[in-house]
Amino acid sequence: MKIRLLDSSDAEVYWKIRLEALQQNPEAFMVSYEEALKREKPIEQTSQQLAAEENFTFGAFDEGELIGVVTLLLEKQSKIQHRANIFAMYVTPKKRSMGVGKALLTEAINKAKTINRIEKINLSVTAGNEKAKNLYSSLGFKVYGMEENAIKVNGTYYGDEHMDLHLK
Repeated sequence: MKIRLLDSSDAEVYWKIRLEALQQNPEAFMVSYEEALKREKPIEQTSQQLAAEENFTFGAFDEGELIGVVTLLLEKQSKIQHRANIFAMYVTPKKRSMGVGKALLTEAINKAKTINRIEKINLSVTAGNEKAKNLYSSLGFKVYGMEENAIKVNGTYYGDEHMDLHLK
C-alpha cells in the first residue's frame, strides 16, 4: 500500500471512489449520491478541488488502485486559521480493517503538524460508527459534542459526534 497526496491528475479516479463512498455509506456524508450525479463537470470540479491551496487530499493505493481517501482542509478566515478539518474519509469495504484508514489519517495529521499555524484538527463522525470512532480515538481525537438528527437518509436520522485533536 502506498499513500500519497492526490493532485488534479487524480480527479477521475477520486471521483469514482467518491461516488462509491456516497453509495456505500450515505449516512456518513452530507452530499447524497443522487446530488453528486447531478453536478455539472464533476471531474473538472474535482480537479480544481484537488489543486486548491488549502486542500490536502491523500489517497491510499494498492497495486495502482485507489482504495481509500481523506481530506485535510485548512480554515482560511483569520479568526479560525489555527484549525483544520478532516473530511471525506473513506476506505473501500474490501480493504477495511487492514490499516488503510489509520495510514491515511496519520498522513493527514502529519501534514497538519508541518503547517505552523495549525493548532487543532476537527472532524465529525456518524454516531454509532464505532469502528471509525475507535480509529479516531486511537490517534488522539476526543469527542467534544454531539449533534442529534444531524443527517436524515431515507427517513432515518443519524447523529454526528464532533471530535478534535489538539496539536499544540
